[in-house]
Amino acid sequence: MLYYFFRFLEQFGVPGSNLWSYVSFRALLALMIALVVSAWFGEYFIKWMKRHHISETQRDASVDPFGVQKINVPSMGGIIIIVSVLVPCLLLGRLRNIYMILMLVTTVWLGLLGFLDDYIKIFKKNKDGLAGRFKILGQVTLGLLVGLVLYFSPDAVVRENVEVQHQSGARTEVVHKSQAVKSTQTTIPFVKGNNLDYTEIMSFCGKYKTQAGWILFVLVTIFVITAVSNGANLNDGMDGMAAGNSAIICIALGILAYVSSHIDFASYLNIMYIPGSQELVIYICAMVGALIGFLWYNAYPAQIFMGDTGSLTIGGVIAVLAIIIHKELLIPILCGVFLVESLSVILQVEYFKSGKRKGLRRRIFKRTPIHDNFRVLPSQLDPTCSYVFKNWPHGAWHESKITIRFWIVTILLAAATIITLKIRSKKTAPGHHQMPHGNRHPPLPSNSIKQ
Repeated sequence: MLYYFFRFLEQFGVPGSNLWSYVSFRALLALMIALVVSAWFGEYFIKWMKRHHISETQRDASVDPFGVQKINVPSMGGIIIIVSVLVPCLLLGRLRNIYMILMLVTTVWLGLLGFLDDYIKIFKKNKDGLAGRFKILGQVTLGLLVGLVLYFSPDAVVRENVEVQHQSGARTEVVHKSQAVKSTQTTIPFVKGNNLDYTEIMSFCGKYKTQAGWILFVLVTIFVITAVSNGANLNDGMDGMAAGNSAIICIALGILAYVSSHIDFASYLNIMYIPGSQELVIYICAMVGALIGFLWYNAYPAQIFMGDTGSLTIGGVIAVLAIIIHKELLIPILCGVFLVESLSVILQVEYFKSGKRKGLRRRIFKRTPIHDNFRVLPSQLDPTCSYVFKNWPHGAWHESKITIRFWIVTILLAAATIITLKIRSKKTAPGHHQMPHGNRHPPLPSNSIKQ
C-alpha cells in the first residue's frame, strides 16, 4: 500500500518518494519492519498465551538427558512469524505482482492448516493433531493451485538462457532469448546450460509433450511443497532449530531470486532471467526478519514454540519460492537438513517394521528425527532393542550445541547450492547486456519484454 502511495507522490516530485522504486530500499525496510513487529508483537502474544494457559501437551522430561524442564511453554508461535511477514509485504510490496500474490496466498493457506493442527493439539487435547491425510490434502491442493497459476498466468514468464559459441571457438557466452515465454525449464547443476526441461523428459508423448511437460511440472510442484513442508515440520524439535535453518535457507533463496531478476547476473550464473521476480526479495527479507525476531523468544531456553502453524508454513514458503524461480531441483542440496530429517524417520520406521515381521526389535538410530539422536544417553535406550548406530555419537550433546551445529551445516549447504551453478562442463562468459537501472523497478532494460 505504501509502495503505491509513494509512487503516486513521485509524480509530483516529492523528495524521497523515488526511493520506493528501489527493491534494495524496500527489501531492507521490510526486514527491519518484520523484525520489529515480531519482537514487539511476540512479547504481547506470549504474555497473552500464558495468561490464558494456552500451551501444548508437554513432552516427557526424560527425553532430555540434561533434565531441562519445558513446562507451560506456549505454542502457536508461528502466528508471530505470519503476522510479521504479512505486515511489511502488504505495506511495501507490489500487490499486483503475481509472485507476491502467490507467496501471500501460500503463507495464509499453510498458516491456517498449521493453526488447525495446533488447535486440535492444544484445545482438543489430542497429541496427534490434524489427521495426516488432511494435512497432505491441504499441501497437495496448494501445490496444484501454485502449479496451475504458474501455467495459466500471463505474467509468470521467463527468458531462457542459451550458450552461444564464438566463431573462434575459444569461448562461449551466455545470452538470453529476446522474448519472454512460458517455460517448463528448471535449473539443475552440473550439466551444460544448467537447465532441465520437463517437456524433453516427456518427449515420448510426441506432439503432446508440451502439455505432458506441464503436467509433470505440476506434479513436481505438489511433491516439493508437500515434502519440504513436512521436512521443516520434522526439523522443528529443538529451540531455535527450524527458525535458524529456515532463515539461512531464505537468505540463499533471496540471493537466487535477486540474481534471477537481473539479466547480467543471470547471464553470469547461466540461469533463466525471470522478470518480476525481484518482488520476491521483498517477501524473503520480510520472512528473514520475522524469523530472526522470532528467535529472540525461541532461542534456548524457548519462551514460545513455533508449532505446526509456523513449521508447515515456513516449509511450504521455501518450496514455493524455489518453484517460482525455477530452482526446485536445488532443494535437495539447499534443504539438505530437512531431507535428512525426513529420511531418518522413514528409514527408522521401515527398518523397525521389517524387524517386527521377523520377531525382532531393532532400530537404526537411537531416536528420530535425526537431531534427537544426538541427545540420547545409553541409559535412555530400550534394552530390548538393537541399534545400528548405538555408539554414535559417544555421549549426549546439549540441545543448544545440536542447534548451532545444524545451523552451520545449513550455511555450508546454502553456499554449496549457489556454488554449484558455476560448476558446469564448459567455461562461459556473460553476454553483453545493458544492466537494469540498478535494482530499480520499473523500467526494464531495452532488450526486455514488457510484463
